[in-house]
Amino acid sequence: MRKLFAMLFVFQLVFLLTLKAQNNEIIKGKWHWDNALKQDTSAGYVQVVKVDNVLYISGAVARDVTPDGITRVYQSLDRSLKAFGATFQNVVKENLYTTDMEAMKKYNDTRKIFYKGDFPAATWVQISRLFLHDAMLGVELIAHLPK
Repeated sequence: MRKLFAMLFVFQLVFLLTLKAQNNEIIKGKWHWDNALKQDTSAGYVQVVKVDNVLYISGAVARDVTPDGITRVYQSLDRSLKAFGATFQNVVKENLYTTDMEAMKKYNDTRKIFYKGDFPAATWVQISRLFLHDAMLGVELIAHLPK
């Protein structure tokens, strides 16, 4: 009889732990340019979503793939990172989309300045166009904050 009660207790404990593990509620911190932690519903997205200690940063875009255009994109990304107390040293993944890969490779040193030698995993893709019809460069980031 004791074994039966012990097994029932273990079963109930495992069942309760499973229910707790299946809690699907995700707490999201959001930031969208000058709207602080408020979602801009007119745009339909936020610039940064923070879940736990991970930042998912939407693409910042430029209309030209030149040193100035690249600098503006990475300055925008820097602003997104700083909104959560992060820097480019917190970035673990970069996705870069461009309509002119050769120009991006030519001016890559402009991008490298922001990482200060601590580069993330990166994927670069040449595409036919971005959401904005005249944009030529879009960069999105994933960054981890210390726990």
